[in-house]
Amino acid sequence: MVHGVAGAAPGELLGDPRTVRVTGDSTAAVFRRTEDADAEAHPERYAGRPVPEAYCWSRLTSGNGARALWLLLLPFMVANLAHWARPATPAADPAPRAVRTYGVLVRILALSLTVLLIAAACEVALDLLAWQCAGSGTCAGSRFRSWLGFLAPGGGWWAQPGRRLALGALVPAALTGLLWYLSNRTWSAYESQPPPAGAADPDTASDPVPALGRPGFWYGRRLVARLRAAHTAAGLLTVAVAVSVPTARHDRRAGAPLLAALGTLTQVLLAAGVVAVASVVCRRGRTEARPDHRLDRAAVTLLPGAALALLAAVLVHACWSRPDWTATGRLPGDLTFGVLMLGQGLCVLALAAVARYLHRAAPDPAAALRGLGGPAVAMLGCALGGVMSGGVSQRVADWLDGGATPGMRGAALPGPPVLLSWQAAVLPPLLLVLALLAAWFAVRGARARGRLAAAVAAEYPRETPDLDRSRRIAGARTAAALTDSAPWFVAAVSGITLVLGAGALAGAWFSGKVPGEAARGTLPMLEAAARAAQDAGSWLIGLGIAAFVAWGRRAYRDPAARRTIGILWDVGTFWPRAAHPFAPPCYAERAVPDLTWRMAGWTGRTGGRLVISGHSQGSVLAAAAVWQLPPPARRRVALLTYGSPLARLYGRWFPAYFGPGPLTALHREVDCWRNLWRATDPIGGPALPGAGQDVDRGPLADPLAYGRSARHPLPAPILGHGDYQADPAFAAERDALLARLDAAARADLPSQRLPVSKEWAGPAGPAAPADPPGTAG
Repeated sequence: MVHGVAGAAPGELLGDPRTVRVTGDSTAAVFRRTEDADAEAHPERYAGRPVPEAYCWSRLTSGNGARALWLLLLPFMVANLAHWARPATPAADPAPRAVRTYGVLVRILALSLTVLLIAAACEVALDLLAWQCAGSGTCAGSRFRSWLGFLAPGGGWWAQPGRRLALGALVPAALTGLLWYLSNRTWSAYESQPPPAGAADPDTASDPVPALGRPGFWYGRRLVARLRAAHTAAGLLTVAVAVSVPTARHDRRAGAPLLAALGTLTQVLLAAGVVAVASVVCRRGRTEARPDHRLDRAAVTLLPGAALALLAAVLVHACWSRPDWTATGRLPGDLTFGVLMLGQGLCVLALAAVARYLHRAAPDPAAALRGLGGPAVAMLGCALGGVMSGGVSQRVADWLDGGATPGMRGAALPGPPVLLSWQAAVLPPLLLVLALLAAWFAVRGARARGRLAAAVAAEYPRETPDLDRSRRIAGARTAAALTDSAPWFVAAVSGITLVLGAGALAGAWFSGKVPGEAARGTLPMLEAAARAAQDAGSWLIGLGIAAFVAWGRRAYRDPAARRTIGILWDVGTFWPRAAHPFAPPCYAERAVPDLTWRMAGWTGRTGGRLVISGHSQGSVLAAAAVWQLPPPARRRVALLTYGSPLARLYGRWFPAYFGPGPLTALHREVDCWRNLWRATDPIGGPALPGAGQDVDRGPLADPLAYGRSARHPLPAPILGHGDYQADPAFAAERDALLARLDAAARADLPSQRLPVSKEWAGPAGPAAPADPPGTAG
């Protein structure tokens, strides 16, 4: 069996505190009860009964304190999800050009987020600290910032602006190096898990092969390595541009022909580097038909190395003595952030057009937002990146400016680009709209609960109606049903964010001032509203950043909090890093091969049959692993899922991979599939609603008993998403699957001779057992 989010101990899964690891390591492993450790050596003991196994994978997402740092990668993870939220394509006309266009747009959007993060680091380290504060005697001379004194005018060798910029550039360059290191380290541990030989052989698998059944789906080493090199180079080039632009501008104005010529040469090389990065990112993406063992050595090695060498040349050029150079105003960052924001908005709109085209070619009524789920998720990723990067800049500027407001009259420092202040100002109205939406959903839920409560008691015959009990049960069902409204909530957030972001960009570009200054002299109410929105937005971002840091710090120290964050990664990092290489690593690229190797190896060695059961996210891993099995092994497997999001969440948001077509093919190719679900479960639901009772059994009664009785003397809890094993239907379905496989195994023996390994040898020598032990793993 495979556990779901938040994990479970082997003893809890197997119902026995005495367990032993039979294969795997400290990160992910398969466990058995101690008494079952050598089951294959004594098949006579297990005639007619299974050998239970548990696959524990929770440490893949919440293993050590360093995972708390993954919170910083949240925008990258969301952007990567947008790649997989592509609409399905018809089997007769897969529209490869549109699919490639969709992938290219998402990869460009992901690249813009990397540039945005590094640009924000440049804004803090180069503009606010090295340029504005260090260039101001008032700011650098403060007793709270005396550590900047050596950069202040008259402070020594580092006091010249170019040298200050070169020193400050080490911060965003180090951040880029940290992102490269984390991605490379996890790439070696996660993406380097090859599938078993012959797994999902395209020559023998069904036609067309579902995407998750292709042998190269969980082995995308080449693309991640190539994208990592491109994003690393993009980060280093962003730092180089941030230093080169003001330096070259000063040299041209100062009339220094040699330095100006060197500056022009470096900018030409920077432009060439940008073209090289764009070409690598826009090249064809994943190769899923075959495991991709080959790496692009030139791109992986030369591109980051050349970008690093170019950055070093720019820093040396900036450190050249320029005694007449003084720092005034702010560095040219308004245009950079504005172009990034405009490009992201246009990219999201283009992505929406392609997604709509794909959805029309293969309409899926269950797909989220009629095929626009991917663009909506991409918009959320851009919004998260903007809030996080702009929020840090705003907080640092407020800290440096003391009691003044950056960008307003009387402020000691010019502050960050005005666009960041406009972004902060649109946050309060966005939160107000979200609060209204939440209130509307709450009112609608309350009304639905009232309607359901009247019918709940009728579902429990011979029970005395209890209005409070009925309301609690109806409330659990109503809350669980809100999951089905999530796509429209996401659509509202994304649409409002797009509109308000466009307004912020227009206000910043046309006024050139922060909102409070732009509204000065207008209507008093408008002026007060603009100032209040600007201040409130800045404080809200500050509180959000503080809560974010506190949550990460707690997760670093507290394993329980780290497991809570791990739940977020369990859902968000199931997919390979096809768009953003700096996203948290895909644990499924380790877990799915683990399960596939175990099932393929066991069935091939023993000739037995097995039931693989999965709860919640574990059911998704189980289905993905079954898809990867060779067809002969797949036909010897039964699938038992419960609390499964396969259709309700994954099929809705990722229709190209978990839509009705792939799930129907999975049902057709395994020996049998049963799925249990409850109406009170906010995550699980029917797996194949159109298949009737062939797959789905539910909704199960929850709670198991309405009131007190001799059998249930205490009130039965509302189980919701957990404790499916406590329901009698679970044991009944599991036993039925095991009996089905037992009968099939007995029917196999007279017609074929199964190869028997030495572990199966009995006292009289090697002989095929009458009933190979199964496994409910």
